[in-house]
Amino acid sequence: MIRARLTALAVAGAAVLGAVAQLPASAAPAHPAEADRIEVFGHRGASGYRPEHTLASYDLAARTGADYIEPDLVPTKDGVLVARHENEISGTTDVAQRPEFADRRTTKVVDGAELTGWFTEDFTLAELKTLRAIERIPDLRPNNTIYNGRFEVPTFQEVLDLRARLSKELGREIGIAPETKHPSYFARIGLPLEPGVVEALDRNGLNQEKAKVVVQSFEVANLKQLNGPLKVRLVQLISNSGAPQDFVEAGDPRTYADMVKPEGLKEIATYADVIGPDTKVILPVDEQGNLTEPTTVVADAHAADLTVVPYTVRAENNFLPADFRSSEDKAAWGDVFAFHRALFEQGIDGVFADHPDIAVQARDEFAGR
Repeated sequence: MIRARLTALAVAGAAVLGAVAQLPASAAPAHPAEADRIEVFGHRGASGYRPEHTLASYDLAARTGADYIEPDLVPTKDGVLVARHENEISGTTDVAQRPEFADRRTTKVVDGAELTGWFTEDFTLAELKTLRAIERIPDLRPNNTIYNGRFEVPTFQEVLDLRARLSKELGREIGIAPETKHPSYFARIGLPLEPGVVEALDRNGLNQEKAKVVVQSFEVANLKQLNGPLKVRLVQLISNSGAPQDFVEAGDPRTYADMVKPEGLKEIATYADVIGPDTKVILPVDEQGNLTEPTTVVADAHAADLTVVPYTVRAENNFLPADFRSSEDKAAWGDVFAFHRALFEQGIDGVFADHPDIAVQARDEFAGR
């Protein structure tokens, strides 16, 4: 069933958490050319300013105007969903410095990649709660490292509780956009993600057609599975290379590039409502990293009645197309406002951003042009 497209909601804004960065709040006028406002998704929270997937990061994202906060979900050994970008947690927690967990270090194959480290599925929630979050990319975000060791790994329920509190405090509904990570892998080891996602949204009264909730996946089969029990919108994430892991494992020859062709988009619209493509799927770059001609993916997706919310805009030169970099310093910020504008000009409906305050400001400037 083709579901309803994302709807416009209340004005964003509010003051920032006081600490290192004083970030601007913004009002959010409607886009003059569209009924729906371009929506800002705080990617892993406000991960440009706080260690990702912490309550502090999600809190800051909402306070600086994000319409949605985005937790990636993985399970613990006892089946509790927690917010981590990956189940391997040596880069996002202090587990490597914890001698009591030294014997948990192991090597696994996850989605075809061999990884060595510590994995959430080998820890109970109680054990995981003794760990503390650290900045994942300290060379690019050194300021975030002052928060190392200060925040716990949150459960999905704790993120949902924060969303409810912030919605009440800020006077506007804060959306939530959980991503199911490695669903085929977790199903295979007996820790499927989908029942916990459905149960949590049911328990919190959020499994409703008009709820400000979207559920994401890079795979296809689990979205089709969720299309029955979930009434909320579903997002098919699209990489700029490769293929969905469940396609690979099933011997399906289709790639992500096939999925964004008109026929592929029509197929996505039978089980999802939104595509979340890598920005390069919309604005490709050449071998030197410079922008080339835009694709027709946004127009083709809209023709299939799909909303388009690309990922991920980050301010650092390391992540920007060469056209928008300010210098050779990978950690320095480039012209991220111009990159946002280039995406907005393609007619996108929303954007994932590590610096949601910048995305909100860029959106508001674009709306007022």
